[in-house]
Amino acid sequence: MKKGFIFFALLIACGVLLSFINKTNTELGLNAPIPMADEKMKDISGKDVSLNSVKTAKGLLVLFSCNTCPYVKLSETRIKEISDNCLKLGIGCIIINSNEGQRTEEDSFDAMVKYAAAQKFSCFYSVDANSKLADAFGATRTPQCFLFNSKGLVYKGAIDDNVKDQALVKTHYLKEAVDALAKNETPKLQETKSIGCTIKRVE
Repeated sequence: MKKGFIFFALLIACGVLLSFINKTNTELGLNAPIPMADEKMKDISGKDVSLNSVKTAKGLLVLFSCNTCPYVKLSETRIKEISDNCLKLGIGCIIINSNEGQRTEEDSFDAMVKYAAAQKFSCFYSVDANSKLADAFGATRTPQCFLFNSKGLVYKGAIDDNVKDQALVKTHYLKEAVDALAKNETPKLQETKSIGCTIKRVE
């Protein structure tokens, strides 16, 4: 009886663990629709926004980022340029901070407000409470990009091919994907590998 109970408990624990792994590691597939599109998030403006409220007829760029990651720090100029370019081209853009594990520290809402002001963001910068959006996207890194047209996901991955040194970039993955989207075209390269810090979820 006792052994049977222990075995049953282990099965449940394994199921929970596998569920957690799948939940956090299954990345959104190409052509997939925007997940949790109506989920409300607190933006640095103080307003609640959703991905559906940010997207435009042309599409939406979702960029998972934060205040603290060294790779984000190295990409700050690029993040500012690409987010501004999206707005210029009429494409919705939102930067999402899913670092719930640091919400009482450097990735608090107040710290986000200060960071966005320092970066002079024109786009939305919103709190992903409990990393729900990151889980739905299967996002694991900062920075990590997901670009949608009116039908579904057309590009996912890195901003470019050299996160460590902007001067050595040879291929601007995200810029080229955004430019293609603005022309109502499918990006030639639709998937790359994101390199960055792990999203700090609450364990």
